[in-house]
Amino acid sequence: MIESILSKLSEVSERYVEIENLLSQPDITSNQENYIKLSKEYSDLSPIVKAFKDYEQSESALDEARQLVKDGDPEIRKMAEVEIEDLTASILVLEIEIKRLLLPKDPDDSKDVFLEVRAGAGGDEAALFAGDLFRMYSRLSERNNWNMDVVSIREGDHGGYKELVTRIEGNDVYKQLKFEAGVHRVQRVPATESQGRVHTSACSVAVLPEMDEIDEINIDKNDLRVDTFRASGAGGQHVNKTDSAVRLTHIPTGIVVECQDGRSQHKNKEKALSLLQSKLLDAEREKKDSEQAENRKVMVGSGDRSEKIRTYNFPQNRITDHRIEMSVHNLPAFLDGDMEEMISSLLEENQARALADLESKN
Repeated sequence: MIESILSKLSEVSERYVEIENLLSQPDITSNQENYIKLSKEYSDLSPIVKAFKDYEQSESALDEARQLVKDGDPEIRKMAEVEIEDLTASILVLEIEIKRLLLPKDPDDSKDVFLEVRAGAGGDEAALFAGDLFRMYSRLSERNNWNMDVVSIREGDHGGYKELVTRIEGNDVYKQLKFEAGVHRVQRVPATESQGRVHTSACSVAVLPEMDEIDEINIDKNDLRVDTFRASGAGGQHVNKTDSAVRLTHIPTGIVVECQDGRSQHKNKEKALSLLQSKLLDAEREKKDSEQAENRKVMVGSGDRSEKIRTYNFPQNRITDHRIEMSVHNLPAFLDGDMEEMISSLLEENQARALADLESKN
């Protein structure tokens, strides 16, 4: 293994022992916040330290086997040769695993998300496709035991949605959904098409990690315009009689968010503010990413919402992800939330590119 990675592993091992000692000290255990923080770091480092110990033990055993090859006994030499072959293969596997474990983790992976689906080119057909995407993510959420709540909604003129924002809460939601951001294109014959011609429509999807308190952007109240209005869509008489829905406009950026999910104006304002903070942070990150465009080449896709990432071809019963050139031929199942194969492939490809980038820098 190359020297720079071995040096990093030594640093990790030293830090692991340091935290282990700290966690046994009374002044640390009495400070709940600090204790939880250190415990998490200790847990994160554990698999790296274990893999490194296994690697060192295998290297030591390999050195011993190489010495035994020089033995005068033919049987011992033969056993040593077999052991060398097995240990060499094991060490190669451990090296790959260690490099994977050393990859920087996305701090947002465990966060909940705001998922926004917006109908684009294609008029009514695009709005209907937005409805299909909403159902797809709803079914995926059910499969993963995630909770999905609609934050705001603008229905299409003839079905579907012009725009829809949902909040999805659960385990590793952002990690699973972050590569859904971009333009999704559909090719199919609309119900209104009498000539049987295939039309192409598109929707854009944005996936924003919900901010933690530690990440929160302070928003000056003077920079906000707050409007209340009556919620549209389902909700009964109460929704139609009270101005419970909230629209926030961030004047400096022009970003507008709405929430009409609950009956409480106060709760809707809280949720809208959380969405606005996530959008402002996303705008900041997008600006930084454009300034560091070279770094994004190692990622699957650019993360740009204008990037065409996937095509849903109904006549061919095919879904193609253009970033990894992968096609799945079971469109009904995919739109019913059976997306695990595609999501896993995207995560694996992203990891492979990150590993290649790590090796090129060492």
